[in-house]
Amino acid sequence: MSTQQAAPLSEAAQTRKAVGNILKGSAGNLVEWFDVYVYTAFAAYFQSHFFNSSDDLQAGLEAMAVFSTSFLMRPIGSWFFGRYADRKGRKAALTLSVTMMSAGSFAIAILPTQDVIGLWAMILLIFVRVLQGFSVGGEYGTSATYMSEAATAKRRGFFSSFQYVTLVGGQMLALLVLVVLQNTMTKEALTEWGWRIPFAIGGVAALVVLWLRRSMEETVSADQIRAAHVKVAGEAQPGSMKLLFTKHWKPLLICIGITLGGTVAFYTYTNFILKFMNDTSGIPKTDTSVINFWALFIFMVLQPVYGLISDKIGRKPLLVWFGVTGVLFTWPLLSLLAGTKDPFMAFLLMMGGLLMVGGYTSINALVKAELFPASIRALGVGLGYAIANSLFGGTVPLIGAALQKTGQEDLFFTYVTAAIFVSLLVYVFALKNKKATHLDTEQGHAWTGRGDDKKDLIEA
Repeated sequence: MSTQQAAPLSEAAQTRKAVGNILKGSAGNLVEWFDVYVYTAFAAYFQSHFFNSSDDLQAGLEAMAVFSTSFLMRPIGSWFFGRYADRKGRKAALTLSVTMMSAGSFAIAILPTQDVIGLWAMILLIFVRVLQGFSVGGEYGTSATYMSEAATAKRRGFFSSFQYVTLVGGQMLALLVLVVLQNTMTKEALTEWGWRIPFAIGGVAALVVLWLRRSMEETVSADQIRAAHVKVAGEAQPGSMKLLFTKHWKPLLICIGITLGGTVAFYTYTNFILKFMNDTSGIPKTDTSVINFWALFIFMVLQPVYGLISDKIGRKPLLVWFGVTGVLFTWPLLSLLAGTKDPFMAFLLMMGGLLMVGGYTSINALVKAELFPASIRALGVGLGYAIANSLFGGTVPLIGAALQKTGQEDLFFTYVTAAIFVSLLVYVFALKNKKATHLDTEQGHAWTGRGDDKKDLIEA
């Protein structure tokens, strides 16, 4: 039984409680993703300090390779933190993850360059990014679980959408810092030492969030935490891989399928697209940064709108919207973007891609959380997301940069389209709309008239 069920409150009181907990949970998400995206936003300025190459495209490729390497730790981080969250509580896991992210940001801010320690500069950078990949691997699944559980039943789509409000907000803040520094510092100063500033900002912000998260309310019941530490013959414990793979392997596969196309599209239109425009369109870097900032700002503001729509019409229609439009328009949008020299046209094309992706980003965390019961939710959501994210989303910058370097951008457009198509098949054939979920039976039904009907509950 959840904390909300144990202490019945009025609808207004439940909403106030949900708002407070969502704000505390999402603040950490904001900082963690700011720290993740600062790397790609400032890579063009610090890559010469860590990668021994006179070719900017090659150095950029090596920098993106390190970015992708950090994703290899995400499944391990998701396993560790998911298990930790299901056994010790969401609050404890979220507090630990933001602590690790803060340490990583401070480390990069003071990291010696190759001029000082040679090859060790690159090795240490890789080590720190791997540590941060481990941390953020745990942040996604645990925060997705927490925000879904902390939300009120009738507004789960709205409240859960704030995970991507803060996720996109982290990237937007990274871009804002980039724009500010580009306009207040010379290129030489920014390349020499100014790139360290955003990493220091991220470290300090993470410490502030660490303080805020101490007052978060726990959504895991005391019974579940006790059960996780008591071994019963023949029974799998909460938060264990045995429980996940013996009883919930089917929703785990669905979770991976839901994520695959969405994470490729998300990293394409929000992360790699900045480098893509810088290298392909010929638009000045200062202009592409502004384009990305305003497009991401609008995208961020629209997340709760999509969430509210899902609370009315269901989750599946929004995912199908993303899948169908993504398959039809990704290739034309990216192809036009590669050839445009007009900043405003570039903004419209990027915005078109983000309007498609919003059908996925706004509700994907909630859809995954609804697949699993509380005893295995953080591990199931986190591991399913991390597997797809590591293999597909995290490799987007590397694959894109490699194909771009060889003049094969068309193959990249096809890759993104194919990934979205695979997920579209999952949305259409593996998901039902407005059917009772595990969250419904635990936290209250989202759809009027569902009552205690469990016959439509997703088989786990």
